[in-house]
Amino acid sequence: MSAVVWLLVRRSPPPPFHFSGWLLLDLMIVVGALYGAAIIGTDALARPANEMWLLGASVQLIATSLIFILQGLYRSVIRYMGQQAVWDLVKAVSYSTLALASVSMVTSLSLPGTALLVYWLLLFVGIGGVRLTSRAWHQISTRADARRVIIYGAGESGRQLLNALNHGSDYRVVAFIDDNPDLHETVINGRPVLGAGDVPSLVEEHVVGQVLLAIPSASQERRRAIINSLVGLPVRVRTIPKISELISGNAIVNQIQDVDLDDLLGREPVPPHPELIGRCITDKVVMVTGAGGSIGSELCRQILTSAPKELILLDISEFALYSVDREMKSLCHRHGLHFPIITLLGSVRDEQRLESIFKTFSVDTVYHAAAYKHVPMVEYNVSEGVANNVHGTWSAAWAAHRAGVGTFVLVSTDKAVRPTNVMGASKRFAELILQGLSQIETPTRFCIVRFGNVLGSSGSVVPLFREQISSGGPVTVTHPEVSRYFMSIREAAQLVLQSGALGTGGDVLVLDMGEPVRIVELAERMIRLSGYDVERDNMFGEQIDVEYIGLRP
Repeated sequence: MSAVVWLLVRRSPPPPFHFSGWLLLDLMIVVGALYGAAIIGTDALARPANEMWLLGASVQLIATSLIFILQGLYRSVIRYMGQQAVWDLVKAVSYSTLALASVSMVTSLSLPGTALLVYWLLLFVGIGGVRLTSRAWHQISTRADARRVIIYGAGESGRQLLNALNHGSDYRVVAFIDDNPDLHETVINGRPVLGAGDVPSLVEEHVVGQVLLAIPSASQERRRAIINSLVGLPVRVRTIPKISELISGNAIVNQIQDVDLDDLLGREPVPPHPELIGRCITDKVVMVTGAGGSIGSELCRQILTSAPKELILLDISEFALYSVDREMKSLCHRHGLHFPIITLLGSVRDEQRLESIFKTFSVDTVYHAAAYKHVPMVEYNVSEGVANNVHGTWSAAWAAHRAGVGTFVLVSTDKAVRPTNVMGASKRFAELILQGLSQIETPTRFCIVRFGNVLGSSGSVVPLFREQISSGGPVTVTHPEVSRYFMSIREAAQLVLQSGALGTGGDVLVLDMGEPVRIVELAERMIRLSGYDVERDNMFGEQIDVEYIGLRP
C-alpha cells in the first residue's frame, strides 16, 4: 500500500488546480465514453440505469483515475506534447479498457468486444482531442505577436530547427524553402516546402521578418549565392552554426546567429596548408604576445589544433588574459588535448622579462600580435602608440635574438605601405626593425605578415557597423569611394601560422585577398541583411541611412 501511495505522490503533478481541472475533465470524458460504448456497442445497454451499471461505472472511474495518474498523464506540459506523451496516452487508454473488461466480468455487465473497442476509440479521441485543442489554442494565443520566419533548408537541420522553435513563442515558421525540386509542394510538420522563387511572395504575403539559413553543410559559395538572392528583400538573414561547429560540439542547431563574417567577404576563403601551419607549432614551445586580443586569441585557437608542446599566453590586460586562458583550457578539455597552457601578465616593452621568459621556457616560436591598431586612437596617443608598436617590437625581437628563439613572426598591416597615419608608420618602423635584425648573424628567423582589414577584429569596421545598425543608425562611412581589402579573422590567423614556415628571414608575406571592397557597399549589405532598407532603395520598409563623415586628416 505504501508503494502505491509513493507512486501517486511521485507521479501526480505539483500544481493542484492544473491536476484537478484535467482530472475532472478526463472523468467526464470517461463517462461519455462509457455511455457511448453502451449505446453504440450493444443494444442491451442502450439505456443503462440499473444499480449494477452505476456500481460498475463508479469502479471504472476510480480505476481509470489511478491508471491516468500512475501513467503520468498529468505531469506532461501540454504545449510540449510529443511522441512520448502520445504513447503514454495509448497505454493509459488501453489499461483503462482492460480495467473496464475486468469490471464488466466482476459486475456481470458482460460487455461485448465491440463495446470495449468503441470505449477505447472514444476515450482515446476524447482525451487526446482536448489536449491537442489546448495545445493549439496555446500556440495561437502565444504566437499572435511572434516573429514570422522562413527556414531555408528542409533537411534534417531545418526540421530540428522547426522543432526547437515550436517549443518557444518568439518565432512562427511560415514555410520551408529548399533547392531540391523533389521536396517542393510537400509538407513538413504542417509547413509547406517551396522553391527559392517563392520567397518574395511569402515575405510580402505573410509579413516575414527573418529568413533562417538551416544549411550547415552547404559550401561557402552556395551560402553566398543564397545570401545574395536575399539581400534585396526586407528581411533579416540569420543562420544556424556550420556543420563543423555542430559536429565538434561547439554549437547546437537552435543557436541562431547573424550571418557569418566569411559570407561578407565577397570571395571564397583562402584554404590553409595544414603541413605549413604545423611546422613551427607541433611539439614546439609556442608563445603568443597580445594573446587576449582578437587576432591573438584566434591565433591561440588555431595553434591548439596543431598540438604544441607548450603554449604561452602573454598579455598586459589581466581580464583579456583571464578570458583567453579560460577559453583555451575549455577547448583543450573538450577536444581531449593535454599540454601545458601558461598565462603570463606583462608588457612587450620589458626586454629583460621577455628574454627571461624565452630562456626559462625554451621558446621555439613567437607570434608577436601585441600592438595598438586603432588608427584614431593611436593618432591621439602618439607617444604610447609608438612606444608599444615600435619599442615593444624591438624589445620582443631583440630578446628573441638573445635567447635563441627559432622563429619570430610579426603581425603587421597593409597600412604600413606608404603610411598616411601614425599607426601605419609605427608598424612600418616595426617591419624595418625585423628586416634589420635579419641582416645580422642571428639564430632567429624573423618573418613579417601584412593583413588587410580583418573582419570581426576589434579594429574592424564590422563591429562598429553592427552596433550602429542595432541602435537604428545612421551607419557612418568616411567617403563613398573608399575601398579596402578584407580578410576573415580565421584567414588572418592561418596566414600568420603558415608564414613562420615560409619565411626565410626579413620576408614580408601578404595574402591574396582578391579585389578591394567599397566600404559603403559593405555597409549597405550589412544593413539589408539586418532586414532594413537603405535610403536609396526607394522602398517603404524601415530605413537606416548611410552618413558620410569625411576622410580623416
